[in-house]
Amino acid sequence: MKTFLQIALIVISVLITISVLMQNQGSGLGTAFGGETNFYRTKRGAEKFMFYGTIALGVAFVACILGLLIIK
Repeated sequence: MKTFLQIALIVISVLITISVLMQNQGSGLGTAFGGETNFYRTKRGAEKFMFYGTIALGVAFVACILGLLIIK
């Protein structure tokens, strides 16, 4: 069980890293040259799925950490 949680923790951490890097922050190098656009928009489609998926992965990450602490 401990080995399974350790492997799951590694996989989840890689998936969290990938999902955070794939999300659009709305700011980048374009804002340095005056291309700033400040307007409110809602998340739709794949962007909304990635947002909630990242939250779910974060919860799973914390659950794995707590599981490892309990087993140890």
